[in-house]
Amino acid sequence: MVRSEKKHRIIFIDLIRALAVIQMVQGHTIDALLAPEYRSLDYPAYYIWNFMRGITAPVFMFSAGTVFTYLFRLVNEPFENNPRVKKGLKRFLLLVAIGYLLRYPTYTIFDFSNISQERLDIFFSVDVLQLIGFGLLFLLISAFIAEKIKLSDTIVFLFISMFFFISSPFITKINWIDYLPQPVAGYFYTGTGSLFPLFPWAGYVVFGGLLGSYLARNPLIFKSNKFSFNLLIYGVAFIIISKAITLISNKVFNYYYVDSSYNLDTIFFRLGFVLVLNSIVSFISQKIESIPKIIITVGRNTLIIYVVHLIILYGSAWNPGLSVIFASKLDVAPTIFIAISMITLMVLMVYVFNKLKFRNKQLVT
Repeated sequence: MVRSEKKHRIIFIDLIRALAVIQMVQGHTIDALLAPEYRSLDYPAYYIWNFMRGITAPVFMFSAGTVFTYLFRLVNEPFENNPRVKKGLKRFLLLVAIGYLLRYPTYTIFDFSNISQERLDIFFSVDVLQLIGFGLLFLLISAFIAEKIKLSDTIVFLFISMFFFISSPFITKINWIDYLPQPVAGYFYTGTGSLFPLFPWAGYVVFGGLLGSYLARNPLIFKSNKFSFNLLIYGVAFIIISKAITLISNKVFNYYYVDSSYNLDTIFFRLGFVLVLNSIVSFISQKIESIPKIIITVGRNTLIIYVVHLIILYGSAWNPGLSVIFASKLDVAPTIFIAISMITLMVLMVYVFNKLKFRNKQLVT
């Protein structure tokens, strides 16, 4: 029989997950529809929006790693007997499969004879779902290694995540298509069109495992000011490190970083900001005993929200999307209106979906 510790509702994690998926929905919508003349960093509103959009994916990935590891570590069983291993492997396969299905190149399903190279390139590119799927797989592998060598999973998670982060500037400069088939090469760099290769993005998922493991080992620690303060300290430390890397590169090596998701200064800055954001939300939520159920529902249904809003926005092999119809031609007001409408639709969708699921359970019992 599986022995589990009591699972506590961690409100700040629910809030972070809901915030991340809503931010992703509006970010995709505005980016797909807003006309180019409004995309200037000279506009304060666009500058803030663009900054937050760059943080959204790390927050999304970090929280995925946190939640998965928290649930995994709540089960007090050896790795081989932990039911979360099997669930994690199924989740890995599901996310990767859906990631490719969203970019499926033909509506005929099995007939690939008339597919252009451009469509194949899109199909083989790596996006968020494949990345998170492999991130969860790396968390399982890391947990297995930690148990077998009798080492704290904190050390192993930290080592693996830093490997993805620190090696990223070097890995992404290699032209992997010269050495690997295109479907595999896309996992290592952006040269084949991938948006989220493993380096550095998988590092955010694995690093989230640090927080998840800590929360599982320390029940109710998230209700203390010390917990929020420690998150803040670590976050600020990473931000300071990122600025130090930039300063040393400029002054000592006379090398000027271009802002890129694959440079160490940007990676550590984003990681620090994610921790600071978790710190702020955890501090705010300390005095909150409960939150509206719809927020929990949104946080629990990030996958379906992600998939459905992408199909509506970008289309698929079987339907056109809003981006095809409007193609970055809209003014600010209609773009914001559609973004708000998209968020409302997604929230309403998961609300109805969970109502129907609850009624089905009642009928079965």
